Amino acid sequence: MKKPGLGLKAQLQAEKAARPAAKTTGDLQPRTGREGKKPVIGYFSADLSKELGRMRIDEGTTLQALLGEAIDLLLENRGKHPFGER
Repeated sequence: MKKPGLGLKAQLQAEKAARPAAKTTGDLQPRTGREGKKPVIGYFSADLSKELGRMRIDEGTTLQALLGEAIDLLLENRGKHPFGER
């Protein structure tokens, strides 16, 4: 919320001070669905990213589910057992 008479930096500091304090790292618990899992990362074109985003919305799913499906298809095509992680 904009406060009259304050510069941008002062407004941002006031907004930050008004937010509840973040938990310390000691208080954070891993998400249950992520326990024991490792990230798999890749860099792709902006066009591909947008198309995957559209597919995600059109199909009412998540990017992780779409990538899991693609990885399973890759594994099947290579004669490997799919993991079915979505």
